[in-house]
Amino acid sequence: MQNTWNWSDAVVDYALLEKVNPVFNTAKMTLFQLAANGDADAAMLAKRMGLTLEATQNSATTKASPEQVLGGTIMLEIRYRTMARLAKESGYTLVDLPCGYTPRAIEFAKQGQPYYGLDLPAVIQEASENIPALIPPERRALAHFQAVDATNYASLEKALEDIDGPVCVNTEGLLMYFTDSEAGALCDNIRRILEKKGGCWYMADVECSLQYIIVMRALAGDRFMEIMKNATQQVKDKSDVVIGRNALIASPADMAGSIKNAMAFLAKHGLKAERVVVAEHMPKLESLDRVSPEQATAVRDGMKQSAFWKITPGGSAVTLPASETEGFQVNASIQDGILSLALAGRLDTITAPSLLSFFDKAKSEQSVDAVDVDCSRLDYISSAGLRVLLIMHKACKGGVSLHGENEVVSEIMCQTGFDSIFH
Repeated sequence: MQNTWNWSDAVVDYALLEKVNPVFNTAKMTLFQLAANGDADAAMLAKRMGLTLEATQNSATTKASPEQVLGGTIMLEIRYRTMARLAKESGYTLVDLPCGYTPRAIEFAKQGQPYYGLDLPAVIQEASENIPALIPPERRALAHFQAVDATNYASLEKALEDIDGPVCVNTEGLLMYFTDSEAGALCDNIRRILEKKGGCWYMADVECSLQYIIVMRALAGDRFMEIMKNATQQVKDKSDVVIGRNALIASPADMAGSIKNAMAFLAKHGLKAERVVVAEHMPKLESLDRVSPEQATAVRDGMKQSAFWKITPGGSAVTLPASETEGFQVNASIQDGILSLALAGRLDTITAPSLLSFFDKAKSEQSVDAVDVDCSRLDYISSAGLRVLLIMHKACKGGVSLHGENEVVSEIMCQTGFDSIFH
């Protein structure tokens, strides 16, 4: 057997990042929507990055309708402007998780306020190369960017180590892509941060499905269900991921019951939540000037029934892990068309793209009929890691076989249904 793994050769392109990390493309879509809505900073940044409607809105098989684009723009502006106002009103240091490519760092720095943007390595690389150039030189030191994995406490702790005082953690559009295990890990990590530094966590995701329905029903009437199905298909095309499948995403079919379940989920992780009614904090929105007065009124009235969540430490006590394994390692070999992979450490949003890149390279150079994965030293696997295994499984006639999973990895497999897919 010949060892084929060379970590330094794993070059990841953007197409792989979209497949493994769906929020990667969503971040660019968000920036383009802000730019299209008249945000001057977003427009300059989008131009600098060369973004287009086709690249950010459409997928390989579906095209966004005008109502869908406008509805997404309104939804985005509601969330973006209102969450920024809540962060400013808190008086704490803002931590955007994920930060994406939004121009919020520019806005906060111009106003003399510190800003911490956390996201995937590829996003941070582009953001840190383009955003500071649009900030006045004397204010650039206020904007900080750091690559993290939201489920890895060590990476979050390191990114925020120089903040002295309470923080306001904002999550917008992140939770909908998480499994229950990832959502739980995020809750544990943010609780530890808040207990250490003080402050609060604003989450925009819990009632996002209801908010989207409110907006699309106001714009499209009876056609809103057709548009929602189209939007869901676009996400699936780009990432092979089912959105909104964890305990922190409330279902419009049972809002009262799912909100109760979400509260219980937070309490299990030592957190408590307060619903903050969106309409009571929503500033004037430029996007609503592009619809009829009746449609704008329907959106504003609907937001009286919807809320973002303010989360602070509380609830039942939980035992948190003392430490986490650093890094990720792979030992690989090929014999008789079987690619053997021995994984160690964490296969998460940061490391998964490199594993997929290696697999693609190996398959292009040699015949790979099946993949055998030794998980005996694998400490954790995120949904990004599961997506990589699924892509590999579909690409080989013999599929992917797993063995040696620990209790944590086995539980994640069972929760997500992947235990029935792999051999």
